[in-house]
Amino acid sequence: MNAENPRRQPVHPAITEDMIRTLVHDFYARVREDLVIGPIFNRVIADDWDRHLAKMCDFWSSVMLLTGRYKGNPMVAHMRLKMVRPEHFERWLSLFRVTSRDVCPEEVATLFISRAENIARSFQLGMFYRPKDPPSAGVWAS
Repeated sequence: MNAENPRRQPVHPAITEDMIRTLVHDFYARVREDLVIGPIFNRVIADDWDRHLAKMCDFWSSVMLLTGRYKGNPMVAHMRLKMVRPEHFERWLSLFRVTSRDVCPEEVATLFISRAENIARSFQLGMFYRPKDPPSAGVWAS
């Protein structure tokens, strides 16, 4: 239970900080070796993997345990990555799904995967969605 706000409960009682740490570290070990997205991550993160892993543990702790530890704006960070394409998100999700199922009990893995899919969808919309026919100024002036 969150002592600061007792109504904010973790997503599932089986999720622990150790589980999150294992998931994050195992997942990013796979990412680093992946031929599709590994080069992007390795170029952007370079020699700062320890800091990135700690930040990702904070992120997932905030998402799944509602700790509020993550202080950042992931959308802005991803918007800066001009080499990222929509297909990279599917590869990221594929690796995340496999790792979640390897690390977590089935019910918990499903929860992690659902959150990751929502996050990826949000990032994709923010990074790539461009309306084909935006309304002209005159449409709203009536």
